[in-house]
Amino acid sequence: MDIGVLGALAVRQNGVSITPTAPKPRQVLALLALHADKVVPVSVLTEELWAGTPPRSARTTLQTYVLQLRELIAAALEDGGASGEEQLSAKDVLVTSPGGYMLNSEGGTSDVREFERLAGLGYRAMDAEDYRGAAQQLRAALDLWSGSALTDVHAGTHLETEIRRLEESRLCALDQRIEADLHLGRHRELLSELTVLVSRYRTHENLHAQFMLALHRSGRRGDALEVYQRLRGTLVGDLGLEPSEGLRRLQHSVLMSNAEQPSEADDSQSLVRSA
Repeated sequence: MDIGVLGALAVRQNGVSITPTAPKPRQVLALLALHADKVVPVSVLTEELWAGTPPRSARTTLQTYVLQLRELIAAALEDGGASGEEQLSAKDVLVTSPGGYMLNSEGGTSDVREFERLAGLGYRAMDAEDYRGAAQQLRAALDLWSGSALTDVHAGTHLETEIRRLEESRLCALDQRIEADLHLGRHRELLSELTVLVSRYRTHENLHAQFMLALHRSGRRGDALEVYQRLRGTLVGDLGLEPSEGLRRLQHSVLMSNAEQPSEADDSQSLVRSA
């Protein structure tokens, strides 16, 4: 089984899609796919589908959705052409367990698992100051994303939590990949990307710090100071907060340095996060 959730939901058995079109069966499959090879309790599935107000027929309706998914799985198994003693049934793939259901991936692929594996390698490379290796691994992890997680699935309480977790993991990996690129001197190459990111994440201090450094090291000290002023205006106006001490130190460093000789000692991680 191949599972994709970092974008549109895509689940394939033997290369054949088993992703339903109806909204609630898609929710069920999405939650099972996110927790592949683990039992998802009926109570969790019920809360996902109907929040705090499940109908009296909730369990029967859930069983109907499971049956619909198994019909798709059975068709995919048949199309896959497997035969003999190792032939799986739909119930072997979407397993009924005491108190819940489990999607058996049979050791197949999962973009979430691969993302987490590659990101972990990237973080370890960063810790070892192998910035080239970190940038490579983190870029590969981020390339697995084709859009927002489960972008085409209506999300209830549990899926919303999982989507937020995944998006936060994506942002952390992006932050570290940019930091690795800064260490590698790719300042000008980062400018267009960071222009978009600071517009999207208007109060994210570390992204703004990275943008300031990239501008400053590209000889654009005035633009770097303008980024600081825009962020400060947003933080004060929207949240009633001043920029962190670390970001103020970065602004001071840019003010005091020679625009033609930006300090390579400046580091957005240490300046912002040590505050």
